[in-house]
Amino acid sequence: METLQDIKQTVIFEAPIKKVWDTVSTAKGIESWFMPNDFEPIEGHDFYIQSPFGPSPCKVLEVKEPDKISFSWDTDGWVVSFLLKELGEKTEFTLIHSGWKSSDEINPKANEKSSVIRERMDNGWVGIVNEGLRKAVEG
Repeated sequence: METLQDIKQTVIFEAPIKKVWDTVSTAKGIESWFMPNDFEPIEGHDFYIQSPFGPSPCKVLEVKEPDKISFSWDTDGWVVSFLLKELGEKTEFTLIHSGWKSSDEINPKANEKSSVIRERMDNGWVGIVNEGLRKAVEG
């Protein structure tokens, strides 16, 4: 059975890597552009993201300052990664949302097919990264 492709978004921010890192690696920073959470940049740290469907259990999988953060999100096998690359005074930021199942598989929390949720989230991430995160780091 074929699984759905990762969601991947790459943008360039007019902000130094340190500022972008601080905005994607702290609970307060993440809340400023995403959702309330109790994230800590410590591998193995369990935390929650307060999503519209209720609290989602997460776990920090990898922290490599200032280049990468990965965490599992919720109970459906999702992994979200933030990749940062220094471009002088700018920063290339890539978000990868992986761990998608086959398109017809139903996600129990949202009670929708994976393909529907993936499309919704793909569009959602565009706004979150391009508008929310951009405003947080460039503002």
